[in-house]
Amino acid sequence: MSQQKGFHVAVVGATGAVGQQMIQTLVKENFPISKLTLLSSARSAGKVVEVNGQEITIQEAKPESFEGVDIALFSAGGNVSKELAPEAVKRGAIVVDNTSAFRMDTDKPLVVPEVNEADLHEHTGIIANPNCSTIQMVVALEPIRQKFGLKKVIVSTYQAVSGAGAVAVEELMEQTKSILAGETVEPKILPVKADNNHYQIAFNAIPQIDKFQENGYTFEEMKMINETKKIMHLPDLQVSATCVRLPVAVGHSESVYFEVETDGVSAQEIKALLKDAPGVVLQDDPENQLYPMPAHCVGKNDVFVGRIRKDIDEDRGFHMWVVSDNLLKGAAWNSVQIAEKLVELGLVK
Repeated sequence: MSQQKGFHVAVVGATGAVGQQMIQTLVKENFPISKLTLLSSARSAGKVVEVNGQEITIQEAKPESFEGVDIALFSAGGNVSKELAPEAVKRGAIVVDNTSAFRMDTDKPLVVPEVNEADLHEHTGIIANPNCSTIQMVVALEPIRQKFGLKKVIVSTYQAVSGAGAVAVEELMEQTKSILAGETVEPKILPVKADNNHYQIAFNAIPQIDKFQENGYTFEEMKMINETKKIMHLPDLQVSATCVRLPVAVGHSESVYFEVETDGVSAQEIKALLKDAPGVVLQDDPENQLYPMPAHCVGKNDVFVGRIRKDIDEDRGFHMWVVSDNLLKGAAWNSVQIAEKLVELGLVK
């Protein structure tokens, strides 16, 4: 793990699904680490994990845990971030935060490296990692925006249960077994653990991710709407979202309708653009039934795009299907990618 020239990296929320992916991704990407500090709640402190052949004891996350840390990757829930991220910054660390705590703060960049890497120069210590469903969509839309402009986006998501944590995946598996065995199920987690009602996810689709807001949209839907505008620097972009949870363990899918600002663009031109776009893999061959699916994207860093076609009635309208591993590009990989860019741009002391 240790390299002569490297950085002291801390992972907060090291035992969670995303925290574990962050650790694996740092190793896989060969991130230059001189020291790795793993932090979690008091409950998980003391556990020993093996990282790249080295045993590391998980410590309780406290303000003083960040002494000497260069980069801190946070994924332990918004309250932990709000409390400890400023403490990490105070001690000289740059924080990449994977919660919704700071995403809409005007003074904190919300970054997807393929889209708005330049915003990293504006950071004041904390960089926010966007919502998983937003990330994969803007990666696919940005090359189109650059070439043909972007006026309107309507997205319907088909999201994996791992977005609600490892306990939700467990609930899906248990419910599936129970229903197949003819037993009754008692849902406890989905759609939202803290909400009043809980529904079966196995053999079902739940049109609620996060809590409902007064305007009838859920918090997840509003995240996609507001974050897309912020990341793309398009405050007037028309965006609407419907977010649905499906009985899939890993991998979010999205049906995206978008309108460009240029007349006469063909689906072929959009495909050609995305074929060479950074972070995108084009899988679009209807004749041979080639299109992205969550089962095939697990463990991959890319955003997969297919089913690109022109709208039948609207000349500037197009439809596409976007799929990505929500724990990787949607969380861990985007965070590590931000850290890599910080190093590349010479922004880490």
